[in-house]
Amino acid sequence: MCPHDGTALVEIRVEASERFNMGSQNMRMIRLERIYPALAQVQPSLADLQPAIAPVSVPSGVMLFEENAPCLGFPLVLEGEIKVSRSSSDGRSLELYRVVPGELCLVSSACLFRTQPLSAHGVTTRPSKLLLIPPDLFNRWLETPAFRNEVLGLFAERMADLTGLIDAVAFQRLDQRLAAVLLGRGTHLALTHQALADELGTVREIVSRLLRRFEREDWVELAREHIHIRNSAALRAVAAGLPA
Repeated sequence: MCPHDGTALVEIRVEASERFNMGSQNMRMIRLERIYPALAQVQPSLADLQPAIAPVSVPSGVMLFEENAPCLGFPLVLEGEIKVSRSSSDGRSLELYRVVPGELCLVSSACLFRTQPLSAHGVTTRPSKLLLIPPDLFNRWLETPAFRNEVLGLFAERMADLTGLIDAVAFQRLDQRLAAVLLGRGTHLALTHQALADELGTVREIVSRLLRRFEREDWVELAREHIHIRNSAALRAVAAGLPA
């Protein structure tokens, strides 16, 4: 992974070098193996690598890796969430997927498999805890069938998610995608128009225009950095391409 300002990764690795007592180490290893079961079979084991490789805490909003940078490690998420996005030359950003505990980062694994620069950037969306696996150790672990199969299986699942994203971008109207994004988050959303634009890979002005249309239809109520869902059934119909 590559830090945004050149210092975040140094701070993370310093924190990772701190020693944990044996009881805490055992509890962490048990938890890790529950989230990523194949880790119980890799060699060298995580227990053998302590304390050089240990979980690290990262605040929300930290740029973990950037596009076109070398991949310095493979992240395993224990807590929190990483948003992985791709940027365009005009400054727009399209969210590709999010990584939560038990999932793998497709961009990081593809970078390590091909020994090529990263094709997207990743940011923590909330306080997170993760384990950074160095590339050489990641390659050694791939020799363990259970770990390799888990990586490839999760890789395939992530590819299916990206295929769904491509379908949405290519074949759905933006109002459908916006309605879908608004659903499933409760009735009170603390979201800016810019955050929605970034998630949809478009510009804020278009999102604002669509939201004002939704408000005129009495489907939503807009306030500063806040959206209240008034008619979720209508939004579901729009998301499905049906008359609202």
